[in-house]
Amino acid sequence: MGAIGVIALNAFRESLRDKILYNLVLFAGLLIGLSVLLADLTITEHHKMIADMGLAAINLIGVIIAIFIGISLVNKEIERRTIYTIMARPISRTFFILGKYCGLVLTLFVNLSIMLAVFLVTLWLYHVPIALSLFQAVQLIFVEILVVTAIALFFSTFSSSTLSAILTLGIYVIGHLTADLRSIAANSESGVMKTMVDVLYYLCPNLEMLNIKGQAAVGILVAPEYLMLASLYGMVYAGVLLSGACLVFQQRDF
Repeated sequence: MGAIGVIALNAFRESLRDKILYNLVLFAGLLIGLSVLLADLTITEHHKMIADMGLAAINLIGVIIAIFIGISLVNKEIERRTIYTIMARPISRTFFILGKYCGLVLTLFVNLSIMLAVFLVTLWLYHVPIALSLFQAVQLIFVEILVVTAIALFFSTFSSSTLSAILTLGIYVIGHLTADLRSIAANSESGVMKTMVDVLYYLCPNLEMLNIKGQAAVGILVAPEYLMLASLYGMVYAGVLLSGACLVFQQRDF
C-alpha cells in the first residue's frame, strides 16, 4: 500500500474514534424521524415532506462533518506536535495532504451510506416511492461534501481551526447565494459592489448547481448530462483546492 493509502487509513481510523461522528449520524436519524412527524401534520404533501427533509438532513450533517473534521485534519497534527514525527519520515507533504483528504472522504462516504440506508428504510416504512431522482440528489450531495471538505482542508493548511471553520462556512453560504447576490449587484449603482460580487461569483463554488433536492423530492429526474457536468464541476473545483492546499503546505516551516 502506498503512502497515500496508509495515511488515508490512519485518518479514517482517527475519524471513527471521534464520537462527534456517531452523534451527528444519530442526529441525522432524528431529523429524518422529525420529517416523518412533520409530514403527518400535512395533508397533501406527506411524501414530499418526508423526502425533502430527509435529503436536507443528509446534506446538513454531511456538511457539518466535512467542516469540523476537515479543519482538524492538519491542525490536530500540529497541535499535538505529531507533525514533526511525520515530516521526519520520507513522506511527501503532498502525499500527506492527499492521504488526509482521502481518509476523510472515506469517512464521509461511510457516514453518508449509513444515513442513506436510514433514509431509505424510513421511506419504505411510510410507503413513500423510492424514485431514482433521490439517488441523483444524494450523488450531488456527496459531490458538494467533497468540495466543502477540500475548502476546509485548504484553509486548515495556513490558519487556525476557528478561522478555518468561519471561512469555510462563509464560502459555503456564499456558494449557495452567488447567483442571487449577482442579481442584486446588477441592480446596484455601485461599481465597487458589482466588482466585489463578480469576484465572489467567479472565485466561490456555485453550490446551487449541486442542489437538486427540491426536484428529487417530487420525483423529477435531471438529465444525465447535467448530473455528469455538475459532478465534474464539483470534482474539478475540489481538485484545484487540493492542489492549492498542497502548494501552501509545502511552504510551511515546521
